[in-house]
Amino acid sequence: MSGATAAGFRCGVVALVGRPNVGKSSLVNALLRARAAVVSPKPQTTRSAVRCIYNDERAQIVFTDTPGLYCPRDRLGRFLTESAAAALEDADAACWIVEAGDRSLRPEDREAARALADFKGPVVLVANKADAADPEGAFELYGGLRPFAGHAAVSAKMGRGIGALVDLLLPFLPEGTPWYDPDVLMDTTERFMASEAIRGHVLALLRDEVPHCTAVEVQEYKSPEEYPDRKRLYIRAVLIVETEGQKAILIGASGSMIKRIGRAARTDLEEITGLPVYLDLWVKVSPRWRQSEAVLRRLGYA
Repeated sequence: MSGATAAGFRCGVVALVGRPNVGKSSLVNALLRARAAVVSPKPQTTRSAVRCIYNDERAQIVFTDTPGLYCPRDRLGRFLTESAAAALEDADAACWIVEAGDRSLRPEDREAARALADFKGPVVLVANKADAADPEGAFELYGGLRPFAGHAAVSAKMGRGIGALVDLLLPFLPEGTPWYDPDVLMDTTERFMASEAIRGHVLALLRDEVPHCTAVEVQEYKSPEEYPDRKRLYIRAVLIVETEGQKAILIGASGSMIKRIGRAARTDLEEITGLPVYLDLWVKVSPRWRQSEAVLRRLGYA
C-alpha cells in the first residue's frame, strides 16, 4: 500500500452491532467486496466476533462483525451477547446497524441500545436495506434512544452507500500505520474459515432449528505446505447436533444431505485456499451442547 505511511493515513477499529439478521455480515462483504463473512437469511448466523480488514489509500479499517444482539436463552446465547459487547471495548467507533424499514422497536433493539450505553466512542446509525424502504423513519425512531455521531443509509445487497459510510467513519479513526498486510481480509485462522464455510452451507440447505443446533468442529487440517507428501488439503470436520433426529436430517436419505453440504463447502474451500480439498464430514450427537460449558470451551465459544 503505497500511501500507508503518508501523513493523515488512518487505522482503527469499527464494531458493527445490532439485532440478528439486519445485515451486518452482508455489509462487511460489501465493504470488502469479497465473501468474508457467512451470510444467511436466518438469524444468529454470526457466532464469533470476526475482524475483517478494509483497505484504501486513506485508511485501513478493521471492521468487527459481531453476533446479533438478542435476549439469550442458553449458554451459547450468553456467549454471543458477551462477545458482541466485548468487541466494543477495543473499538474506536461503532456502527449500530438497523433496517431502513424499522418503524417500531423490538426487544433485541433495546439489547443493542444497552450494549452501546457505556461505549465512549462515536456511534453511527446505519440504516441497511435502504433500497427497499425510506430510512428517515428509522433515523427518527432510533434517534430518540441516544445521540449519534452521524447517520448513513446503505444497501449492502446492492452495494449502495458504502463509500459514503467509509467517508463518514474516517474522521473518527486515529492516524497511524496499517496493522495488516493489504492482502489480508480476515484476522482469523484457516481452521475457523473452514468451519464457517461448512456451517454456512448447513444454514443455506437446512431449515427450522437444525442449523441453530449445529456446530462445526474441525479436528484435522493438513495442508500440502505442512505435509509435503500430500497433494490435497485434508480437512476432517465433525458437525455436532443435539438429537438423533437432527443427525438424521443432517445426514439425509442415503447420506444425500451431508454429501450436498460437503460438495458445496469443498468448492468454497478450494476457492478460498487455492488448493484441491478432500473434505471428510462426520455427524455427532452431543445432547444440549449449547448449555455445556465444556463443549462450548472446546468449540471456542467460551
